[in-house]
Amino acid sequence: MNDIITNIKSLELETIKNLKNSKANNTVRAYEADFRDFSSFCIKNGLNSLPTEPKILSLYLTHLSKTYKFSTLKRRIASIKVVHKIKGHYLDSKHPIIIENLLGIKRVNGSYQSSKKPLLINNLKLIIKVIDEKEKKELKKLRNKSLILTGFSGGFRRSELVNLEYEDLEFVDEGVKIFIKRSKTDQSGEGSIKAIPYFENIEFCPVNTLKNWINYNQIKKGKIYNISDKSVSLIIKKYALSAGLDPNIYGGHSLRSGFATSAAEAGVEERNIMSMTGHKTTQMVRRYIQEANLFKNNALNKMKI
Repeated sequence: MNDIITNIKSLELETIKNLKNSKANNTVRAYEADFRDFSSFCIKNGLNSLPTEPKILSLYLTHLSKTYKFSTLKRRIASIKVVHKIKGHYLDSKHPIIIENLLGIKRVNGSYQSSKKPLLINNLKLIIKVIDEKEKKELKKLRNKSLILTGFSGGFRRSELVNLEYEDLEFVDEGVKIFIKRSKTDQSGEGSIKAIPYFENIEFCPVNTLKNWINYNQIKKGKIYNISDKSVSLIIKKYALSAGLDPNIYGGHSLRSGFATSAAEAGVEERNIMSMTGHKTTQMVRRYIQEANLFKNNALNKMKI
């Protein structure tokens, strides 16, 4: 009997491990941080956090709605539900008391999600010129030019960009093929390939700058940039400020959104944008396209006043 109990416990631990491994490490850490906040709320108010019930989660959402964006509320629900699943508990996140409360919060507060501005081509060029002119250290100059141009041209997420390894690259006559081992929308690790061609303008060519960085730093294996995803944002902000731009409106995501918006402005088809960025649904890509076409397809362009 003891052997059976031991085996079941072992299987439970292995199952919990598998559930955790089904998510990227950064995602798991985000879930845990969200749950800690929920747990703190419950402790302060004498409520149960694990297992909890829909009424308590609904109260927590109302508490958050005074301070946080609607998108944050939805993420907290997902985090709390996942932690319950990992621990072997069921939580009905679709319970009417939660859904109706969310609808009420959305009606009162709205659900518009502000985000960092896309780094469009003209401002991208300004930043690259600033790096060339003002960055005294050759090591930083080559790395940061390569980082920004590669990040933009490949429509990379920050996590994908900082995790690129030498073994992921294949330089060919047309440019470079980059293998993405894992991404936010590819948690199972099937992988995908991005192809970046040579640009006619060598000054802004991501393939040439990538080669220059690799050769200068004599990279033969391992990570290409060896920096954190937060560093990507700080680097962009630093050079945006030097270029006379507002650093507060740009961040790490500005490279990815900048590519998608610039491609949309150039008339690139939706499916081709998605092929490069790795988006699995059209919702976000269409938001970029809509942003790009605000003036292009404006009704006022046909009016004479």
